[in-house]
Amino acid sequence: MRRAAAAHLLAILSVPFSCMGAIQAVDTATAVANMQAAWAQVSDYRVRMVIRTYGLDGSSGVQIFYYTFKKPNRIRLDFIEPHQGMILIFPDKEGKVFVRPAGLARLFRFHLQPDSRRLLVSAGQRIDQTDLGLLITNIARSLTDWRRGPALTTETDGLLTIQVAATDHFRPHVVTIYKFSIDRNLWLPREVEESTLEGRLERTIAFCDLEVNIGVADAVFQTG
Repeated sequence: MRRAAAAHLLAILSVPFSCMGAIQAVDTATAVANMQAAWAQVSDYRVRMVIRTYGLDGSSGVQIFYYTFKKPNRIRLDFIEPHQGMILIFPDKEGKVFVRPAGLARLFRFHLQPDSRRLLVSAGQRIDQTDLGLLITNIARSLTDWRRGPALTTETDGLLTIQVAATDHFRPHVVTIYKFSIDRNLWLPREVEESTLEGRLERTIAFCDLEVNIGVADAVFQTG
């Protein structure tokens, strides 16, 4: 099984140039340095996130929400799909996640631990592990000590795409094939694709309509 998976990985990472587009001689270390420098200039941002998941049985699911972040660690999610109207805010006064449900249940308020299974974004990933700064850090790790194969880069229409097999960001005993799409103008991630070593797509994360340094007020994160 491992040999078959390894052979499949090599096949994926050896797709002919005619299929992948022109390979650019991009220094991934420089790309990471540019992302880190760009992130250092960010004080807050707002983005519409679209997360699609794909199951072994062929099922799929989607989450769409507005994600607002303010340094150092304040987060707010306003759900569009599913549970339109649900709001999550982290951290509250006790370091927990404030949850205001959607619909008639919005009269209730909940305060859950960040590692609550009810709040996991994906396997092993907590709500407080979702900002672009952490993603950039994990991209850097995927290209260095977490890397488990060659890194290939392509560049089209202002996007730098890096594909690499690496230790999964939130599942330490799993190797994932990542495809990171990075906006060359902002030097911030635009999309992440995650696949198994066998090539089965597991998840895509798209960062849409990103707005940076818009002056997010502290009141946005108030829970009472």
